[in-house]
Amino acid sequence: MPASKSGENVPLSRKVKRELLGWFWVVVAFLFIQGTMVQARVIPSESMLKTLLIGDHVLVSRFGYDAGVPFTPWHFSLWRQPERQQVIVFHPPLPDQPDYVKRVIGLPGDRVEIRAGSVWINGKPLIEPYLSETPDPSENLGPYLVPPGNFFMMGDNRNNSSDSRRWGFVPRSSIVGSPVVIYLSVDSSGEAWQPGHLRERMAAYGLALLHPGRVRWERLFVPF
Repeated sequence: MPASKSGENVPLSRKVKRELLGWFWVVVAFLFIQGTMVQARVIPSESMLKTLLIGDHVLVSRFGYDAGVPFTPWHFSLWRQPERQQVIVFHPPLPDQPDYVKRVIGLPGDRVEIRAGSVWINGKPLIEPYLSETPDPSENLGPYLVPPGNFFMMGDNRNNSSDSRRWGFVPRSSIVGSPVVIYLSVDSSGEAWQPGHLRERMAAYGLALLHPGRVRWERLFVPF
């Protein structure tokens, strides 16, 4: 008698092997996408206001920028180079910190200067319509000469941002990728989005389900 098309005569051990093999390839595909193409990140601080709000969930494109093994420190840079005023995700310059999100201000070889709070690049003022507020007019820094293979990063919330003005240049090898779209935005405290604060994060999602008004619907699917 021919075997049933429903697979009733397939041994249980073979079914288990097929199931495990299927899940194995699912995990491999996930790790490949996570390590080389797209990562999901959440914004925990106000340093990029008004471009990015606390609780914005973004998809970050790693394509061409960086490739690595997920959940390990192993990674290597690829061929793409960030452009001036592009928003970039990069590994932190300070220990025991989550990845940072800032805007590229100075490219390799640039001469960056802060005059009365305004940014000047190679002797010319930089037009910055994305700033959240007027920079501090008492701030005068630099000039900084950006070394080869490095970048000068600054936050859009210029008066409340720890960036290259404080900890220096960002090497190309530290750059992970660039945000491409906001897929969720939840109005909650920054504590909920800090690494390791799982209970607070679950509470924020729970409140968003109970009170949909906490979701910033107008920001969903906003591209960069």
